[in-house]
Amino acid sequence: MLSLHGKIVAITGASGGIGEATARLLAQRGAAVVLAARRSERIDAIAQDIQEEGGRAATCVVDVTQAEDLQRLVSTTIDQYGRLDVLVNNAGIAPISPLADLDTESWSAMIDVNLRGTLNGIAAALPAFRKQGAGHLVSIVSVAGLTVSPSMAVYAATKNAVRTIHEGLRTESTDGVVRTTAISPGYVRTDLADSMTDPHIREQTRKNMDAVGIPPAAVARAVAFAIEQPGDVEIGEINVRPTVQA
Repeated sequence: MLSLHGKIVAITGASGGIGEATARLLAQRGAAVVLAARRSERIDAIAQDIQEEGGRAATCVVDVTQAEDLQRLVSTTIDQYGRLDVLVNNAGIAPISPLADLDTESWSAMIDVNLRGTLNGIAAALPAFRKQGAGHLVSIVSVAGLTVSPSMAVYAATKNAVRTIHEGLRTESTDGVVRTTAISPGYVRTDLADSMTDPHIREQTRKNMDAVGIPPAAVARAVAFAIEQPGDVEIGEINVRPTVQA
């Protein structure tokens, strides 16, 4: 089993799904985790569970669309544990619909959370990483950033943009200070479908998750694997998909 003893990791979108699974797994493997999300009661409960199991965990209420919230997450993590080794940009929403529906409010929300939220995380973490002389940015992207399916154009665009930004940051990080890893899962059994406003799309997505979805813990293991690697081992991107389809 991988050991992450001593690593300090902040995770956005940690109130459920991939973020929660990642926080629990990293804590089990020795990392100190700071759970960030809008639902304070939920992240507090998860952190308490981790602490009762002998792990180290703290919380910070964060709305990733607000740059100052991400800055507060970074400062809170450093105040609590002395540094920030890894920021996991995980928060995301998917109120998908056909473009012809002209759901411009949902388009803006996906841009704000999925793309701007990631940029806010980068802007908050990079100065800390530079000051420390090391840091690792991990972002949960999606295979939707590689292929576009009907009704997913804007969602896919935000995920593709995050992949592009990650690649840009990787090519700029030639001094070995900042590491980047983009993790792109396929269907994952989470409550992401709840953010979908179209009833038909929501129900179909849930069926797809049940049929071919992977558990959030599988993505958490990919995050742990990327973080555990030595500094001279670069893992720029990991795609996580089911090997057997039901």
